[in-house]
Amino acid sequence: MNWSAIVVGLLVLLVMGSALGVVYTTYETRQLFIRLEQLDAQRDALNVEWGRLELEQSVWSAHSRVERIARSKLDMVMPDSSDTVYVSP
Repeated sequence: MNWSAIVVGLLVLLVMGSALGVVYTTYETRQLFIRLEQLDAQRDALNVEWGRLELEQSVWSAHSRVERIARSKLDMVMPDSSDTVYVSP
């Protein structure tokens, strides 16, 4: 058998294997990129939800709202200055 034919055949197999490797790597890269885009969209949606929840929390914990509820539902009032006792350390 001719050595040059064996070398050429081996090189052809190596080139084909390399081409298949490139195709597989390209496919995997595209799949990972699609997953990355999905995760980016999910992150953006979660950031929007987080901002909405922070705004809602600030509304619920506003001092005027807390004071209004304390006065109306709990019958709380601001103490007079005569009812205030100062303790020195």
